[in-house]
Parts: sequence; C-alpha cells; structure tokens
Amino acid sequence: MKDKQIIQIALLVFFSFIFSIGNNSMQAQNLDSLWSAWQDEESADTLRLQAMDDLIMKGYVFSQPDSAYALAQMAYDYADSVGNKKYIAAFLNILGIACAMLDHYSRATDYFLNSKNMYEEIGNTSGLSIVLSNLASLYDRIGEKDKALQMYKQGLTILTEIGDERNMIFPLINMGYNYANTNHLDSALESFEHALRLGEKYDFSPGKLNSISGIGLIYDKKNDPTNALKYYLESLAISKKNGPELSTVDIMISVGNTYQKLNQTNQSITYCQEALERAEKSNSIRVQIGACRCLYVAYKAAGNSNKSLDYHEQMVILEDSLHADETRKKLQQMEFANVMLKDSISKAEEARAVQEAHQEEVRIKNKTRNYLIGASLFLLLLAGGLFSRWRYTRKAKAIIEKEKDRSENLLLNILPSEIAEELKIHGKAQARDFNMVSILFTDFKGFTEQSAKLSAADLVNEINHCFEAFDGLMEKYGIEKIKTIGDSYMAAGGLPVPTDDAVKNTVLAAMEMQAFIGSRKSAMDADGKPAFEMRVGIHTGAVVAGIVGVKKFQYDIWGDTVNTASRMESNGAVGKVNISQTTYDLLKEDDDFTFENRGKVAAKGKGEIEMYFVEKRKV
Repeated sequence: MKDKQIIQIALLVFFSFIFSIGNNSMQAQNLDSLWSAWQDEESADTLRLQAMDDLIMKGYVFSQPDSAYALAQMAYDYADSVGNKKYIAAFLNILGIACAMLDHYSRATDYFLNSKNMYEEIGNTSGLSIVLSNLASLYDRIGEKDKALQMYKQGLTILTEIGDERNMIFPLINMGYNYANTNHLDSALESFEHALRLGEKYDFSPGKLNSISGIGLIYDKKNDPTNALKYYLESLAISKKNGPELSTVDIMISVGNTYQKLNQTNQSITYCQEALERAEKSNSIRVQIGACRCLYVAYKAAGNSNKSLDYHEQMVILEDSLHADETRKKLQQMEFANVMLKDSISKAEEARAVQEAHQEEVRIKNKTRNYLIGASLFLLLLAGGLFSRWRYTRKAKAIIEKEKDRSENLLLNILPSEIAEELKIHGKAQARDFNMVSILFTDFKGFTEQSAKLSAADLVNEINHCFEAFDGLMEKYGIEKIKTIGDSYMAAGGLPVPTDDAVKNTVLAAMEMQAFIGSRKSAMDADGKPAFEMRVGIHTGAVVAGIVGVKKFQYDIWGDTVNTASRMESNGAVGKVNISQTTYDLLKEDDDFTFENRGKVAAKGKGEIEMYFVEKRKV
C-alpha cells in the first residue's frame, strides 16, 4: 500500500476516534431529544451543555462541519457566559475539529491549543489527553510526523496514569499509522497489537476494526500477503457490519490488491469491482482511483487488455481531476502523440497509394501482397489508437479548463478582485495602509434566546438567509465583505480601492440591511415564527488590510478603527444605524441624511464616545 493511502486511512482513524469520544455518554438518544435538552432553559447549565456537545458530535461535525461550527460557537458563548471552564475547553476542541474537517488547519490548531491550555488550567487530564490526540492527528495530517508522535506519546502517558485504557485505543492506532508511514514497521505492529488487545478487552468494535486493518497493512508492507489477507478479511467483516462506508471500501481495495499479490486474479477483480461501485455511490474520487488501479492491474494480469485499458483511462481521468498540475505536464506528452498521429496517418495514406499503384503486381506476387496488407493494417490500427489518444487529450484539456474556472471563481469568492489579481501575478499580496475606511459591524440581539426557539437546521438556514441578503447589498453598494463571526457580519467601505462615496454607501448599505431584517421579522411574526432583530454600528478611520495565512488565504483588516466600529455596534439600538463622530463629520453636510445626537456614550475599553443615530431624510 502506498504512503498516500496510509495517510488517508490514518485520517479516517482520526475522525473515528473523535466520533467515539463524542458518543460515549448518550449513544441511545436521538438528535431531537438532544436539541430539546439544549433548549430547556429550566435545566441545569451542565446538562444543557452536555446535550449540545452530544448533538454536535453525533449529528453535525462529520456531515455538516459548517453547521457544527456555528452550533459550537453558540455553545461556547453560553459556556463562557456561565463560567463553565470544562465546557469552554470542550467546545474549543469541537471548534478545532470542525475547522480540521473544513481544512482550516491554522484555525484548528489555535482552537486545539486554547482547549489544551484550558484543560491544563482546570486539571482535567482526560480532556487534555483527548485534545492532545486531536492535535497529534492534525500534525500527522500536515506532515509533521515527529511532533505528532511526541504528542501521541504524551497523551498515552496521561491516559496510562489515570487508568483510562479504553481511550488509549485510538491514540495507539494513530501512532501505529504514524510509525507505518515512516517505515518503523515493528513499532507500528506493536502499537496496533496493543490497541487490538484493548479493543477486545472492552469489546469496542471501531477499535478492533482499525487495529486489525492496521496489522494487515504492516504485514502487507512486510511483503507477507498471506498474513496481510487474513487480517484484511477479518477487518472487512467487521467494517461491513458496522463500520464507515469509506473504511469498508478502502479495506476492499486492500483485499483486492493482496489477492493480486497471491496471483488470485478472479478474487482480486471481485473485491475491487464491488469497491468501485461503492466508491461511485459515495462520490469519493480518491477511493475510485484506488479501485480502478486494482482493476487495471488485475485485468492486465488476466490478459484482458481491453478492460485493463478501460480502467486505466478511467483512473487517469480521475487522477487528473484531483491533480490538475500533473495533467498539464501530461498534456505535453499528449501533444507529442498528436503530432505522431498526424505523421502516422500521412504514412498510412502513402502506403494506400503505393498499394493502389501496384495492385496488379501485388496480385501476382502473393508474398508481397500479404506483406503490404499487413503493414497497412498495422499502420491503420496504430493511427486509430493514436486518434483515440488524441480524443482523450481533448477530454483532459476540457477537464483542466473546468478546474481552472472553478479555481478562479473560488479565489474571487475569497478575496477582492484586485487582491486576487495581485496574488495570481506575484504569488503574494502586500499589506496596505488605508486612511479612510468605514467599518460596518452587525449583531443579532438576543441571538441565544431566539435560537433556542429554532431547530438546529432552521437556525443555520435563517442565519444563512440573512447573510446571503447582506452579501447582495455589499455587492450593490461596492462594499467589501470581510468575514462573519458567529452571528455577526463585518464589512468595510473604501478598500481595496478607495472611493469618494465609500462612507455614504456604507451607511446606505447598513440602512437597507436594517430594512431587510425589519421586513423579515414582520413576515415571520405574521406566521408565528421567531425572527432576529439587529444592531448596526459604523466607524470611519485608518486600517491595515492584507492576506492572513500562506495556504488558506483570508483577507482581513486590523487597527483601532475596527475595535471602535465594534463598540458602535454593541452600543447601538435595534433597528437603528449607530455611527461615530468621525463618520458623522464626513456626512453631516449631506442632505440625504438626518442625524440624532446621542451625546457621549460609555463604550467598553474606549471611555465615552460621541455617537449618532443616522436615518435617510424623508422626502
């Protein structure tokens, strides 16, 4: 098995581990009852937080990590408001898991480290061991194998000291894959066997499944296919019964590859064919590639060239869809084949002309005739094969163009167009100072109370509906959306390209946002459904703007202006647009607005600030 496959299997183990921890206490409860328990304001804080913990881990973190993040942020805020440090640490850990599922590795690391620090502060060794294992798995995922191994060992030491054998199972399995990936096979086998003994002791099916599969992998890497097959088949039986589908498919491919090593081609084809069918249903390109590779090798060994070629081409197309850069390199070779095609067709035409010119002579000389016919057929077959390859080249080009367009659209979704263009040209974008930027913040009033009246799905859908409307208004007024933070929305007018009307447009956008929320609440009230009310604050001043990170880009802004704008929002009022003195001074001569002086208002961390409510002048 290739190292890349080892990494993928290790990731499945990582998330299986998290899943097992999250489901220890309340396996039998359904999601509705958990949500009801969270909504019960008469219940104890600890019971509500435990219910939300189980709800997220059981119903959202694997299938809907975006929703899991939003719910975990809500629960974290509640835990923080009641001062429950145990659950502050727990929801920081879940926020890290959600970010890892979304490939936001830097943010995931920050959440895990903050969770680790909190667990250390309160002396919760069990929680500390869990977050250490999660951190280790994340380091494994980004290739820092030594750091990952160190953390696995640290977590195992803690679990050993507190006598928590059951939760040692998955750190041992993850450590086994770490050793396997660095070719320390004896150490890997020892870790898997230890995990298997504990899995059997506690009759823990996921632990047994991954331990047995891991042992099979080690025998596979030791070139012992007989023992490898034995353990693969044993793990497959467990996985088919109650394991994750992708884990089942991965093991099937391993079984198929191992049968091939044992020269049992028919068995290899049977397992890999079923693996491909399952992979196609789950839309997993990675495992489809593994199944196609297995079938290509098996049919080739069986002497079925046509089917072998079919699976080989299918495998190449799948790989190209994941690796556009590699496909571009292959295109150069394909273009060369295209030139050969044209040359071969030309030669075939020459052969045909020679054949017609000497037809009479060829009839007389049988040997010469047979030779020329054979040569012509060979050239035509060659031309046909090259023509087929040329068609495949065109198909691959189309895939690359599609992927390129997707990449362009994704980049423009993440970054302002000017910054995206700079990034494409230079490979980086310089941070810039802006002297006059209007920062807009929004926040839903009583978000926790209103969200308690909605189901988890309805809550996420309602937030998304509002934020989609806000995105449209930002586009209408030329305002740059910066980010969303839980139920807050942040945008900035006047960057990355400063304009004379940026301050006014920011205020107009804020007014339309309030109008949308007001209209939405009226419609929801009429239907007897809960709805949000909102505060909006704006401050204008100098900021620094640029890209955060080197792999997962995020355009962000910094400076005291941002903090002051946040205070404008938190000290605002429902349905109103609250602005600072600076913003007021820039707009006070504009006949389109009227202003209400609120006087000096005490703002946290800022002292007293002059504030104004602004409205559109009635005609």
